[in-house]
Amino acid sequence: MDREMIIKIKQKFVKDYKAGYPLISKESIVNNKDLINEGTLIKLVDERNGFIGKGYYGKQNKGIGWILSLNEHEKISPKFFEDKIKQAINGRQQYYSSSDTTAFRVFNGEGDGIGGFTIDFFDGYYLISWYSEGIFQFKDWVIQAIQNTVEFKGIYQKKRFDTKGQYIEEDDFVMGERGQFPILVKENGVNFAIYLNDGAMVGVFLDQREVRKLICDKYAYEKTVLNTFSYTGAFSVFAAAGGASKTTSVDLANRSLEKTKEQFQINKIDPATQSIIVEDVFHYFKYAVKKNLLFDMVILDPPSFARSKKHTFSAEKDYKNLLKEAIAITEMDGVIVASTNCSTFGMKKFKGFIDTAFKEMDGQYKLMEEFGLPADFQINKQFKEGNYLKVVFIRKIK
Repeated sequence: MDREMIIKIKQKFVKDYKAGYPLISKESIVNNKDLINEGTLIKLVDERNGFIGKGYYGKQNKGIGWILSLNEHEKISPKFFEDKIKQAINGRQQYYSSSDTTAFRVFNGEGDGIGGFTIDFFDGYYLISWYSEGIFQFKDWVIQAIQNTVEFKGIYQKKRFDTKGQYIEEDDFVMGERGQFPILVKENGVNFAIYLNDGAMVGVFLDQREVRKLICDKYAYEKTVLNTFSYTGAFSVFAAAGGASKTTSVDLANRSLEKTKEQFQINKIDPATQSIIVEDVFHYFKYAVKKNLLFDMVILDPPSFARSKKHTFSAEKDYKNLLKEAIAITEMDGVIVASTNCSTFGMKKFKGFIDTAFKEMDGQYKLMEEFGLPADFQINKQFKEGNYLKVVFIRKIK
């Protein structure tokens, strides 16, 4: 991997790349007709052959590679990877030393200096998620860096780069000892069952840690809570742990029922005392209106894009209408937790959706709290798309 291929960049993109924007777009390349192999190290130059940066070629859903260094004399090598991974791990010591949180992100792609992959920690096990065939060519360097930096029980991986950018189904075990699943991890003292060998998802989205804690500590006590697009019920479990009088979890996926039951059980909460419903969320909203159901708290955390038999949901186009559905079944003085991981718009536009939804429902509201990514999800300030999480707590008022 020593030889660098020279890639010429169109002038209008040069300034952004030199300022630290890390994702290489197809449109920015002058000589894009060249056939470049995945994982090829590349040197970016402007149209006068002036140096811009070094990186690698790797197609993923948003681009064709990542800039790794703006220093012409820096070598992209196993040591480069090890230094970045070591630096990232050193920056997460507060998490490693916590006794009540044993699952967190160790390496957050471009936020930690190398776009295209992430590493998560689950109580001694490391999970690498690869987002292009290009970065996967550096697998040995990444694994060696982990081996040289930390002790571990085992390493697993998820290949997230089939032709549609989705997960490639396989065993996922890389090295060390195989996990006895589920692995029980803690997040702020609450347990989660984690599966590193069971499809693309592991059982919890780590980026919502601070939101779950606030629901538990401040908002859930003696409240009725509706958790929509509930996946494995993580928000519901935290609400129940915080003393919610009743949680209702709704998700279209059949497996969400057993997965949610399991998360309650490992926290010594009887699932029979909660409501877990496998149903299209939009259908459930209509049912709730028909039955005059009202909730003290409604949690909205939809995927950026989802398709069911009757609905196609796109966060950018449809979030406002989703909020209107939630407003209709939220008690006066109740709280809506509106969340999105859609990277194509920012917090300002998201708050615009909230404002429009309440106006169209002739309602009043107060913004209570807002969240972005937690500290273990490091971001590159030049790469706004990487700072994707937006969560707002909204109180419905008279």
